[in-house]
Amino acid sequence: MGVELKKKNILIIGIIAAAVVIVLQLFNLQIIDEEYKITASNNAFRYDIRYPARGIIYDRNGKILVGNETAYDIMITPYEVKDPDTLDLCRIFNLDIADVRQTLKEYRKNRRRIGFQSLPFVKQVSPAQYAIFLEKSYKFPGFSAVSRTIRSYPYNACGNLLGYITEVDTSFIRKNPEYKRGDYVGRTGMEQSYEGILRGEKGYNIFLRDVHNKIKSSFAEGKYDKEAIPGKNITSSIDAELQQYVESLMVNKVGSVVAIEPSTGEILTLVSSPGIDVSKLASINKFYAEIVTDPLKPMFNRAVMAPYPPGSVFKLVNGLIALQEGVIDTTLTYPCFGGYKIGRGVACHSHPSPTNLTSSIMMSCNAYYANAFRRTMDNPAYPSVTAAFSKWKEYVESFGFGTKLGSDLPSEQAGVLPSTKLYDKIHGKNRWKSLSIISLSIGQGEIGTTPLHLANLAATIANRGYYYTPHMVKSAEDTTITADYSQKHYTKVDPENFKKIIHGMYLAVNAPPGSGATGRIAAVPGLEICGKTGTEQNPHGKDHSVFICFAPKDNPKIAVVAYIENAGFGATWAAPIASLLVERYLTGKVERAELEAYIMSANLIQKVL
Repeated sequence: MGVELKKKNILIIGIIAAAVVIVLQLFNLQIIDEEYKITASNNAFRYDIRYPARGIIYDRNGKILVGNETAYDIMITPYEVKDPDTLDLCRIFNLDIADVRQTLKEYRKNRRRIGFQSLPFVKQVSPAQYAIFLEKSYKFPGFSAVSRTIRSYPYNACGNLLGYITEVDTSFIRKNPEYKRGDYVGRTGMEQSYEGILRGEKGYNIFLRDVHNKIKSSFAEGKYDKEAIPGKNITSSIDAELQQYVESLMVNKVGSVVAIEPSTGEILTLVSSPGIDVSKLASINKFYAEIVTDPLKPMFNRAVMAPYPPGSVFKLVNGLIALQEGVIDTTLTYPCFGGYKIGRGVACHSHPSPTNLTSSIMMSCNAYYANAFRRTMDNPAYPSVTAAFSKWKEYVESFGFGTKLGSDLPSEQAGVLPSTKLYDKIHGKNRWKSLSIISLSIGQGEIGTTPLHLANLAATIANRGYYYTPHMVKSAEDTTITADYSQKHYTKVDPENFKKIIHGMYLAVNAPPGSGATGRIAAVPGLEICGKTGTEQNPHGKDHSVFICFAPKDNPKIAVVAYIENAGFGATWAAPIASLLVERYLTGKVERAELEAYIMSANLIQKVL
């Protein structure tokens, strides 16, 4: 009996405790928690949403890249619509009357289900149209307006960098329930990467309805209204003037140009050409079909999405690895009589022979790097070519190749690096040799790098062996940008070896006439530009033109890649474009007006199409 009584008491105590919790919760919800009462009685209230102004995006010098303009969304509350003057409504907003009548018919049919919700009827109308609507609002019962901002672009530049904003759809809301119908979200570029900072927080005004569902007054004298909180401003690393200038150089050309500040990893300019016309960003939905069907793919950001073979600029990486492994030095020479003749061979252009490390960079000798690469792969310090290749790949990955660099560009791709498994699949396990993969010696074959990777390579060499993660935002208002961008990423190559490579890069641009230097067109007196040309073999047409550089030689301020599709030798188009960029950035002007005019007027797209 004692045990049964004890169990009974425990049960009674448990029931009483549960009842007390329920009573207290009901008291809290019904008596204390006024906000719950407001929500529960939603049909008695009308919420007018107040949309925040989106944060402004500035360039590195404080100039506005993306601002805001006022626009209005005309809203409809179907339950309150009674015989509007549809003809006048259509005149104000340039609407088709048949479409409007059909829409109103659908709303009438579903108004019980919609209830007192207010839905967008016409989006982003101008202040002039809104003023006319306001004057005639008595003709349109059930219609109202909500103020919101749309993006404005003072500079006709940065389309692919900035991104755009668009209204959320059902699938997006399903994955992001904090967004509601009628909200806007950043897509691509900075707008997407920094959506959480730029978007702000919505507010609302609550109005009380009477028994006839008419707006009676502000509820509780505005006690529960919520102010909209504007988005926070962002200062980007982009130089607006430089970006606009480089885009003018890239008119009628397919490819990309990226410039980085080596000492910080900040992206100074990033151009993908052809790109999205900034004038179309604010009304992207209107032009979306036109943009996505353009055969030149302006939405495809080549700078971070296209995995091109790096071509001859990759010789710098192979040279650094060979130096680090001790299989070459600055005195070792190799002959070149039109290329490397063993096996399938690697062809080369005509130049003085033999070459050492310095002259091989200056003249871009393929034979030298075929020999150096084979020495790296056949290094007796490793038990097999497979083991040597695995070590080579570790070196390459330490430069950031074969992986996403971690930039704040949402569409960044990792590029492609071959693996031992790939070569086992192609050639058979343990059946491939250094000659089997000789194309890697000159940046061809099974390797793909984005222009961002190559700009980062230029910055890494400029820094003598390390890089900062490339990024396009310097700071954000009242927000700490990730500390990852201030961390140095070291390669597996000693700084002393970079100095040997840099000497060859300096001569490639600044050696005297007749020296065989491939990048002399990029020389600018006093700037000490160090560069490397590349001509990337293209099986689908004319070779791609590539050039990487940095300047000045000591204490570098800028590192650049220019990658121009179907444009031939690296010195023909990529080198002059990159050097004009450097000249403009470091001196504030361009003295080589004739070269500048030649580049700007050139149309290379015809060769693509």
